[in-house]
Amino acid sequence: MSGDSWAVAVDFQEVSNPPMQFDFSKKVDRIRAPRTMRGDINGNLVPEKKENGGVKKDGDGVDLAEQSLLNKLIRRTLVRNRNQVEVQQNDPSSPLYSVRSFEELRLKPELRRGVYTMGFNRPSRIQENALPMMLAQPPQNLIAQSQSGTGKTAAFVLAMLSNINPANKWTQCLCISPTYELALQIGQVVEQMGQFCPDLRLAYGIRGNRMERGVKLQEQIVIGTPGTVLDWCTKYKHIDPKKITMFVLDEADVMIATQGHRDQSIRIHRMLPKICQMLLFSATFEDSVWKFAEQVVPEPNIIKLKREEETLDTIKQFYVVCREKEDKFTALCNLYGSLTIAQAMIFCHTRKMAAWLAENLSLEGHQVALLSGELTVEQRAAVIERFRNGKEKVLVTTNVCSRGIDVEQVSLVVNFDLPVDLDGNADNETYLHRIGRTGRFGRRGFAVNMVDSKHSMDIIKQIEMHFNRKISKLDTTNLEEMEALIS
Repeated sequence: MSGDSWAVAVDFQEVSNPPMQFDFSKKVDRIRAPRTMRGDINGNLVPEKKENGGVKKDGDGVDLAEQSLLNKLIRRTLVRNRNQVEVQQNDPSSPLYSVRSFEELRLKPELRRGVYTMGFNRPSRIQENALPMMLAQPPQNLIAQSQSGTGKTAAFVLAMLSNINPANKWTQCLCISPTYELALQIGQVVEQMGQFCPDLRLAYGIRGNRMERGVKLQEQIVIGTPGTVLDWCTKYKHIDPKKITMFVLDEADVMIATQGHRDQSIRIHRMLPKICQMLLFSATFEDSVWKFAEQVVPEPNIIKLKREEETLDTIKQFYVVCREKEDKFTALCNLYGSLTIAQAMIFCHTRKMAAWLAENLSLEGHQVALLSGELTVEQRAAVIERFRNGKEKVLVTTNVCSRGIDVEQVSLVVNFDLPVDLDGNADNETYLHRIGRTGRFGRRGFAVNMVDSKHSMDIIKQIEMHFNRKISKLDTTNLEEMEALIS
């Protein structure tokens, strides 16, 4: 696609390090670094490091927006999702329609070519069910749950590209995302999928992208953050919201966790015509997300992922009784010496403990990678990529890595510190995410929990009760017992 076809000519070859200045068409002067970004020593923009309320003291809290961006950066291909998809249709009498190939969707030839060029040979699980609804005539609203990496972004981008009329030189599709970086990621997909659409134009409604007041955008698609998009619709009149035919709200769970974004999103929604198609996506659907979705998406079709409980069926769970961190380390070394381990992930509660453990494992001759919230999102993605490629065999991490990282070779997960919530009780959801890093795709895996106090033993009992699964005691000094239990 020629640069002249775009409102924003961005070099997306290294989207994790966007350039300091972008080239724009004559209507858009330049972009400055948003307040959430800072320059590194090379002049690249990187996210400002955040110290979010985590667990305790220097425990690593999980920033939802950063986690979402990290997942997008490290997932270059579709993950193999085993979840069953549950579809709830707004009109139960309508025939349930899904597709097994992109040919069935009767896409424009240039869009189908873009899809295949991106490496999508057939629709993913979420795409099979969502695309027919998003492309239906008359338009249908949709609320969909899907983890990052399942082809969700490609699905709604394909819907936007199918929806627009390139001959109309005004904004027809609005997509809002909680952060600047996530908006750029969506834009990259638009550029890749729409590369054979010569009249397609895209603009970014992000802080720093300034235009003369009252100038109407001619770009058919606008991707941005809620605050800037709201200003473009109201204060600066760059967009006529009454002409919007599709509204996409991505990362809804992250959106409502970000101060101000929820109200701004609702204000944008209220300006749109009733015939506008509404699409909302979220990785999780807690009560607060459902309440928000119901405000934004009237009469929706709903696609949910059934919870993947079977993950635990392929994972053998153990606990090891220790006294202090040195005992834990000895038990870990015994374990590593007894098992045939492809790769291992070890979870710690604090950055300090993770750094201590990584250093001591390195001294023992292990190839170790360290991952914690001190790193930028881009640095974390680089560490995970090295681990995925097998350049390091052990990944020591805090909670920043407990979700969404699929490495097939991981056969052992160790909870060096057990996951607890702010009240000191078992954090069952984090436990499931952690040990779910092993036993991927039906392979057998092992999860070992280090118990160093009566309180941590209580945590093990709480986890057993919650999942209704037995966690067996393991004596790492008894080689014969270990062989019998793990065989």
